[in-house]
Amino acid sequence: MNREQKRLMQRQGQMNPDGTPSARRAQAVQQRSRQPRKRASLGQFFREVREELRQVSWPTRPELINYTSITLFVLLIMIGLIFGLNFGFGKVVTFLFQR
Repeated sequence: MNREQKRLMQRQGQMNPDGTPSARRAQAVQQRSRQPRKRASLGQFFREVREELRQVSWPTRPELINYTSITLFVLLIMIGLIFGLNFGFGKVVTFLFQR
């Protein structure tokens, strides 16, 4: 944990200035662990999922086409590279064993 994280935790009240966990934070964690967790209904789950998906920054159509073309191009290059290495090493190994 670096200094920046420690300072942030101190500002949030999770850590004392000497670096030990604050008693208030420890009590809150203990209370949360004792309380049974309430499960959301199936409808509530899907409502929350829909809300989260609205917050996603979706790419525009030109960005999507650009990303897809780059991915396919790199995929073809990697397929060619792996095929070439496999073919080359296969020829070398068969040459060594035929001697």
